[in-house]
Amino acid sequence: MKLHERIRYEPTPERKPLALPGGARVVVWTVVTVEVWDPSGPLPRQVLSAPGGQRWQPDVPNWCWSEYGARVGFWRMKRILDEFGVKATLCINAAVCDRYPQIVEAAKAADWEFMGHNLVQKPMHLMEDERAAVLGTVERLSAASGKPVRGWMGPGLTETDDTPDYLTEAGVDYTTDWVVDDLPVPIATKHGALYSIPYSVETNDVVISAIQAQRSSEIYDRVMDQFECLYEEGAEQPRVLSICSHPYLSGVPHRIKYFRKIYEDLAKAPGVVFWTGDQVIDWYKSAAGDD
Repeated sequence: MKLHERIRYEPTPERKPLALPGGARVVVWTVVTVEVWDPSGPLPRQVLSAPGGQRWQPDVPNWCWSEYGARVGFWRMKRILDEFGVKATLCINAAVCDRYPQIVEAAKAADWEFMGHNLVQKPMHLMEDERAAVLGTVERLSAASGKPVRGWMGPGLTETDDTPDYLTEAGVDYTTDWVVDDLPVPIATKHGALYSIPYSVETNDVVISAIQAQRSSEIYDRVMDQFECLYEEGAEQPRVLSICSHPYLSGVPHRIKYFRKIYEDLAKAPGVVFWTGDQVIDWYKSAAGDD
């Protein structure tokens, strides 16, 4: 199936009314993404452009940018999430299990959800055997977490025309790749429905900090502006606010106070629940009558 054939257009005014427990208005979904960057090849992103425009391998400064996130930034962010009692969804390459096992163990001990992010940090279109990559990632992370992996994010939100079918074949329930709504959306596949959970593009720290190079406080400003709108609309129909962060961006010293301030303010708002992705999809399927 082609992209547009997998989802049905459903305007907001035609939606079935849904309800969150306790009359809540907004679900806050926290996604922390940890990746393994290979310094022997081109890296996914650059914080420092190469002299003369030439890219060299190993790319020491840009590899170190990501590595700082795993060594320091992740632990800063986790300390804040622990403080506010927030269980995150840990989105990782399967390779993280071998490269950063302490991160995997810390997330498992905190009862975080694990989400697949391919075997390695490479777009799905470049995988030699995409089906094997999906199945292998789900198998590896399920073994590492001790629970079935139910969520998926393609590196850079990439998919081929076949990805949704491979995901449901592997037992995956939801994906972040389809950023089309403020509520989950069913996606048709050969093996039953796959669901999209609202993810973030414009409030994602990759876009704000790495691509747009905004000031450090922009993360807080933009997430809270997003929340303000969703909270108002949530009085009539619940909304999902995703907070999508990478330790090498949100976990650095000049941004971490804004990451913390987001949770300080959201924790004070009535009618807000903090859920993992599997909780979101279980609620939606039940509320929408899809279970």
